[in-house]
Amino acid sequence: MKASHSHGKADYIGILGSVLCIIHCLLMPALAFGSTYASHHEHAGMLSLDYFFILINGIAVYYATRNHKSLSVKIILWGALVLFSTSLILEGKHVIFAWLGYAGSTLLIIGHLLNLYICQIAPKLKMRVS
Repeated sequence: MKASHSHGKADYIGILGSVLCIIHCLLMPALAFGSTYASHHEHAGMLSLDYFFILINGIAVYYATRNHKSLSVKIILWGALVLFSTSLILEGKHVIFAWLGYAGSTLLIIGHLLNLYICQIAPKLKMRVS
């Protein structure tokens, strides 16, 4: 089924990127636990993967919001991206940033789902969403 708006793929990519980041953040400590990697790991090896998630989600948010009329969707997606990015960059400083990263990733998923609803589902139901 073809998306009825020009940024539908961006929403799906954003959701996928956020879900993969959550999976990565939950599984890496479990996989590293008990290995020699865990005793020498200071997040240096996964730094590039964190930046990859930031880049993917940044591109998705840009394309999802660039021609969007809803200011609230723009605020949710860009705010979630700032929270997500800042948390990933600073997560080695304090444990709170890891939790804020999960929150930012979850907000990105919710924002993209909201955007899909506003742009695809609501028009089919002939509902007015501003």
